[in-house]
Amino acid sequence: MILCTAMAIEPILDINTINLSNVVMTEETVGKLNPQTGDMRQLNYVAWVSEDNQTGVGIKEVKDDEFWVAGHIPGRPIYPGVLMIESAAQMSSILYHRNAESNHFMGFTRCDKCSFRGQVVPGNILAVVSVIRKFQRRRFVCDTQGYVDGNFIFEAQITGMMM
Repeated sequence: MILCTAMAIEPILDINTINLSNVVMTEETVGKLNPQTGDMRQLNYVAWVSEDNQTGVGIKEVKDDEFWVAGHIPGRPIYPGVLMIESAAQMSSILYHRNAESNHFMGFTRCDKCSFRGQVVPGNILAVVSVIRKFQRRRFVCDTQGYVDGNFIFEAQITGMMM
């Protein structure tokens, strides 16, 4: 008999200590740091950033009129994992910009250690936690996690580079 045990999740941050309705960066400010617009903007606002600008929480309000809803599991829409990763990349890029002396475009270059353990559906609020693990002038690496209602949904390590 083979027993399979799930690995325990090591939270980057206790998400329950963050007021997710707080707005420290509006959608307009997010848009000034990240050039994605329209359907590709995957963060509505930033709810919290640490004093040292190393950790932050971005919010994605998942709506029922988004472009993927009709086609991503018709009758049972599930927010695509690739868009969860994109939301994490966008939050990570914001942390880079808060630490950098330039406002260059940071492209998403790598995703590692990615796993999904829950789903996100229209009406959910996805809280994306990001923490800088490596910061250089032209490159960064962040660990990220996503939560809905305090429940762990995904994790990934995001790498970005100046383009």
